[in-house]
Amino acid sequence: MASRLEINFIRLLSRCESIASEKRGEAEWRLDKYVGALEEMLSALRKSPSKPTPEVLTEYTRKVDFLKGLLAAEKLTSPTEKALANQFLAPGRTPTIAHERMSASKTVHMQTKARCTGEMRDELLGTPISSKETDLRNRRGLPLDERQSAAELDAVLQHHHNLQEKLAEDMLNLAKNLKNNTLAAQNIIRQDNQTLSQSMRQADLNFEKLKTESERLEQHTKKSVNWLLWLMLILVSFIFISMILFIRIFPRLR
Repeated sequence: MASRLEINFIRLLSRCESIASEKRGEAEWRLDKYVGALEEMLSALRKSPSKPTPEVLTEYTRKVDFLKGLLAAEKLTSPTEKALANQFLAPGRTPTIAHERMSASKTVHMQTKARCTGEMRDELLGTPISSKETDLRNRRGLPLDERQSAAELDAVLQHHHNLQEKLAEDMLNLAKNLKNNTLAAQNIIRQDNQTLSQSMRQADLNFEKLKTESERLEQHTKKSVNWLLWLMLILVSFIFISMILFIRIFPRLR
């Protein structure tokens, strides 16, 4: 069950998201003060004995950082800088309170991007819009053409958001495929290394066997030469003795 501190934190966070979704004037100071109080309560919540799970704390931190970044982006002067700063904001993923269908910070993020895109368009077209006219546009009693323009702008923003999600999904799939290919290449290289090691061991064994057989052949060759030499000596001696006997037995004719 949530503690008293966490309940107060959720209420204040929901109030901050509600204020952030509204059009605020330059004299609006409540959101700055409320976000500062949120940071203090979040720090106390981290130190509390009955603190929520790490996943919930991470989501709380994400939402508070989003509100801080939103305030910092609104203090920028150029619409282009505001739009660029809003692109890097990361809204919360889960609803803050139970009856929300979608995370309020996501809704605020989309509204802020639409507002910054409108300001950039007005700056490019050279048709600045006063704060009074901007307030009128945010009311329900908009003319039909302006409502259509707002709807088209929301559709374009949603299209770009879908493209970004698809691009992120494609990059994730590409990273998975690259990882799988890398693992497959590692397995192939490992198998090749094992085969090469076995071939090297077999080559070493064959070399040792060849060396042994070469030594035996050399010894056999030496033995054969020795027998042939002795055979030649015996044959020459026999011929020499036979010649002497032949001369003795058959003297030379006169």
